[in-house]
Amino acid sequence: MPENDGLALPTVGDVLVAVEELWPESLAEDWDAVGMVLGRPSAVVQRILFAVDPTHEVIDEALDWGADLLVTHHPLLLKPVHSVAGTGFKGDAVHRLIEGGCALVTAHTNGDSAVGGVSDVLADAFGLQDTVPLAPAANGLPEEGIGRVGNLPDVMSLGDFAELVFSIMPAVAGGVRVAGDPQGLVRRIAVCGGAGDGMFDAVRAEHADVYVTADLRHHPASEAREAAVNGRPYLIDVSHFGSEWLWLTPAAAALENVLADQGFGVETRVSTCNTDPWDFVLTPG
Repeated sequence: MPENDGLALPTVGDVLVAVEELWPESLAEDWDAVGMVLGRPSAVVQRILFAVDPTHEVIDEALDWGADLLVTHHPLLLKPVHSVAGTGFKGDAVHRLIEGGCALVTAHTNGDSAVGGVSDVLADAFGLQDTVPLAPAANGLPEEGIGRVGNLPDVMSLGDFAELVFSIMPAVAGGVRVAGDPQGLVRRIAVCGGAGDGMFDAVRAEHADVYVTADLRHHPASEAREAAVNGRPYLIDVSHFGSEWLWLTPAAAALENVLADQGFGVETRVSTCNTDPWDFVLTPG
């Protein structure tokens, strides 16, 4: 069997066992599509690329590097399709990955809910303590579920906390949007990686001073501000891509470690592609 740093190379099937240990499919939401999207379980894996989105640019990067497996957070085939002909962008992606010998695995809401998942990484990045899930998982441990809420070590102003968030997020055209009094004092912080404007009831129930999430639409955000008590929860809207990109590096390291514990060695890399869909923004002034 081929060797990598003295360790055996795993198959896709072996990697899937490790993925299941880290991000169990039982944690995925009912509407989600996670797990192996394409590839053969018997194929040998030496290089694994992690990315948020399976875009053409990311696939180029995976194939140019010689990746045997692409692990993405977002699914390529979340909605049912009736054709994967190469005439469409999804079919073309499927063909290019298969022809390039690169399997595709998705860890989406299971990657959100798991311990060490997307929202845990956000909470850790912001220095939150004593965190608990915003929405506990129906089929998981007490510490698993969508979103997290916890406390900063010390009280901060909303303005200073927003600057901390901005400094941690990857640079994207949309920047960071904030609703609230910059001088308002905050300590209890709720976070949800990705689109989180369906979580306001849980945020209010946890008495969060600030809610950090992505894709805040006009009406849910407006209604949250109207329902606010003493202005809280304040809102911080970040890039959907950015909020989940932070997870890739610890996820890659975690997968390497689990595989090493099982006697396998692989090379992992985090995609350098910024798959935020926006290129520039215009603002007053």
